[in-house]
Amino acid sequence: MTTPFSLSTYFFIFFLSSALLHFNQCYAKEKKPSSYSLVLSLTHTKTSLTIPKSSYNLVKKNSETLDIKEPLREVRDGYLISLNIGTPPQIIQVYMDTGSDLTWVPCGNLSFDCIDCDDYKDHKLMSSFSPSFSSSSYRDLCASSSCIDIHSSDNPFDQCTIAGCSLNSLLKGTCSRPCPSFAYTYGEGIVSGTLTRDTLRVHGTNSNPNSIREVPKFVFGCVGTTYREPIGIVGFGKGPLSLPSQLGFLQKGFSHCFLPFKFANNPNISSPLVVGDQAISSKENFQFTPMLKSPMYPNFYYIGLEAITVGNGATTQVPLTLREFDSLGNGGMLIDSGTTYTHLPEPFYSNLLTALRSSINYQRAEDIEARTGFDLCYRLPCPNNNLNSLVTDDFPSITFHFLNNVSLVLPSGNDFYAMGAPRNSTVVKCLLFQSMEDSKEGPAGIFGNFQQQNVEVVYDLEKERIGFQTTDCASAATSQGLHKT
Repeated sequence: MTTPFSLSTYFFIFFLSSALLHFNQCYAKEKKPSSYSLVLSLTHTKTSLTIPKSSYNLVKKNSETLDIKEPLREVRDGYLISLNIGTPPQIIQVYMDTGSDLTWVPCGNLSFDCIDCDDYKDHKLMSSFSPSFSSSSYRDLCASSSCIDIHSSDNPFDQCTIAGCSLNSLLKGTCSRPCPSFAYTYGEGIVSGTLTRDTLRVHGTNSNPNSIREVPKFVFGCVGTTYREPIGIVGFGKGPLSLPSQLGFLQKGFSHCFLPFKFANNPNISSPLVVGDQAISSKENFQFTPMLKSPMYPNFYYIGLEAITVGNGATTQVPLTLREFDSLGNGGMLIDSGTTYTHLPEPFYSNLLTALRSSINYQRAEDIEARTGFDLCYRLPCPNNNLNSLVTDDFPSITFHFLNNVSLVLPSGNDFYAMGAPRNSTVVKCLLFQSMEDSKEGPAGIFGNFQQQNVEVVYDLEKERIGFQTTDCASAATSQGLHKT
């Protein structure tokens, strides 16, 4: 999703093939969850980072929280997950976003309206949800914890007062009016709708991976109007409305392995997404860096960046703001599946460009830079206009050094990317990093999903850490039955 800091971001979509997680109500009594995992599949697409909301003290979910596994289908600018909602089931494709909490779907085949979506012409509405066609769908009530959270209210009576409840019914707890309509804001987008509950269906990973688990009373937004948000979103943040929270996995974790862009729109292979114990177990070979806690944005995932190394050259220290927060909670590096490119603050970003330029001998493609807005593009020889003949591109490696002595060398192709098909035995590749907008509010930098390709990323929520291991995600998809041959 686009960040609340006016950053254009690509949003990864979770594609829950055929079924998705069914959420239990996220405010259940405290119980110790049993072992259960969920595996999801992702699709690739575009989105933004949402403005965080106040966090509640979350409780553990019911004892039947089994692991989940679903495929994430990759499209050109994100990763899609297919939600299986309603009775009878309706399949809705939405983006996966670790930078927001709310799950929302477009509602109404003809009535759904996306304002100022000319820039998203390629993001045609794939599907929408019709609550009138589901016998298990109903509006959430104004007194529910979910309604209080979506309206970011500190007063539990506010929503029911807006809904028209009398003071007498508020005091007696007898008001049963629906939760008022909400507006949820992203960095460059807004959605407006009603809070709805319905049955969600997801795939388990236990003895029968094809089994379907039903999660009743799953809370989501039924959205009729958006501004620059053409496709729904499933939120994977740490807030009460997020998918992991409603499914009872905030004391466990999840992991994903994003396929490279070359697999975009390939219907035969999906990126694996696992939720539950399986996602965080047997990770001895991973490098883990601690999650940082932002007092301003407690529902986001932050890590601390210490330095970046270009090739075999000197390691460049980054500003303290990329690993520390100020008194207001600004700073840190956000890791976000909904932002496509890594964003770095100035003047550090310009210093990185200088280090790269001094290490690259290819001809600059300044005309492509001007046209695309990318800051560093080069023309590479490509014999017979065949990208497969480009055995090596001789670009220097880029290594990110995170807190706890974690060093992640970006896999080949996670830095420079071909801007189009080769022509005249030449291909143009551009650096897919961007400068962080000059804002003193919010994160100091963002680690985007393009740099996470062919890296298994583990969100260990129990131990409050994030792990990395470079992986052939296509092979991982094949081993988990997500590659049709």
